Amino acid sequence: MARIAGVNIPTNKQVQIALTYIHGIGNSVAKEICEAIGVEPTRRVNELSDAEVLKMREHISENLMVEGDLRRDTQMNIKRLMDLGCYRGLRHRRKLPVRGQRTHTNARTRKGKAVAIAGKKK
Repeated sequence: MARIAGVNIPTNKQVQIALTYIHGIGNSVAKEICEAIGVEPTRRVNELSDAEVLKMREHISENLMVEGDLRRDTQMNIKRLMDLGCYRGLRHRRKLPVRGQRTHTNARTRKGKAVAIAGKKK
């Protein structure tokens, strides 16, 4: 089992698909990584040699921000917005949609379960 950036990537999947299990790496970035180190994206992870896995690990650590560092950076950006008191920060603080979606109806995922208001009927 190959361990890259603190994540055990699945051994029976193709390299390009397995790399997407790492937070911060999607399909296009995984393809670029395969091209950079000279590995065929359709090869299986268990077919890779230790040298290729090491080369992949070094490439990711040098060129990309992934996993814990990326999560920490994202959280710090959100905290900065909240501390500034800007509109996006206020929306984060109130746990409402940040990107301009409507909230009169919908937005249940972000707002949570609907709460009934007593005395509304009449």
